[in-house]
Amino acid sequence: MKTFLKTTMAAGLAASFLFSAAFAQELAPLNSDTEKDRMDWSQLEAKLGPFPKLPEGTKAGAVSKTLTNEYWRSLGLGYEAFGKKVNVPVAYQAAQSEGDQLGQLTIAEGMITQGFNVLLVSPQTDANLQPVIEQAKAANIPVVNVNDAVIPQAEHYVGNVQRDNGVRVAKWFIQNRPEGGKVAIVEGQAGVYAAVQRTDGFKSTISEGGKFQVVASVPGNWDRQTSYDAATNILNQHPDLIGFYANNDGMALGIVEAVKAAGLAGKVAVFGTDGISDAYASIKAGELTGTVDSFPVLTGEVALETALRLVAGQKLPRVVATPQALITADNLSRYQGEGVDLRAVLMEDAKTAK
Repeated sequence: MKTFLKTTMAAGLAASFLFSAAFAQELAPLNSDTEKDRMDWSQLEAKLGPFPKLPEGTKAGAVSKTLTNEYWRSLGLGYEAFGKKVNVPVAYQAAQSEGDQLGQLTIAEGMITQGFNVLLVSPQTDANLQPVIEQAKAANIPVVNVNDAVIPQAEHYVGNVQRDNGVRVAKWFIQNRPEGGKVAIVEGQAGVYAAVQRTDGFKSTISEGGKFQVVASVPGNWDRQTSYDAATNILNQHPDLIGFYANNDGMALGIVEAVKAAGLAGKVAVFGTDGISDAYASIKAGELTGTVDSFPVLTGEVALETALRLVAGQKLPRVVATPQALITADNLSRYQGEGVDLRAVLMEDAKTAK
């Protein structure tokens, strides 16, 4: 099966790249963190006006990594919420797991033939849905790449600044552990844009000043048990470790269990990324130190709005950046809880950032 997957993917990618040679010359490979043709999500209406009238019968298709991860389920809730608001049906499908590259490609290719007016995709890797970009282009279907792997030839991307996730956590350590110490990183899937950027953001920022030492940076493959095992090994080798940064919350929660098993709860800080509900609950319980919430429901809403504005014929920048915030026990109540208007809070954050 692995041989078949590699052969099929390679053949599909080769055909896609041959088909897209002229197109590739016109469009530089996308780096969603540094692309200059960008707009903040909070500026959509201010710069493009009220939401436009759509062609009769508009419908959207969306393909995600997997629904076993709460982040991607929440993203789908965002699609659904905005779709209901503007009376556009959204079909949302996902691969069986975060490693099912061929399954995801099959789903996305199937959607191209089903009459959708726009396609939103969250790829397994930076390459596995590349063929879909060209097939959709040939069928005149706009495609929006939505977090967190980045298809190099994607014309439109909606998501947060991936590198900033790691930067925010590193700055917390610098501010809250001024004496420095040993830290470790548990990465996502090797080679995936988001994992690479989050890791680099943390590693390069925390290394400034020379007080911190990154003693390990190992793959956790977005998996909780793998991350538990990795963290256990790291703690055995470095019992004086002061903290971990994980590229997503599932991995971070596995690390929390390893820290507890080692009798180091309260001594080793653990941070994740995504802001899933279990992460918030763990922060409230005093176990997980924090998470960088990238607000997947809001991201889904913004992504579908962006996609439908394209359907309506509006010209949008290549990247629409969505918000994120470092959540700890100190500020959790600002972003979650009874009476919290999250969109209003994030709009306020956006204004403050400017």
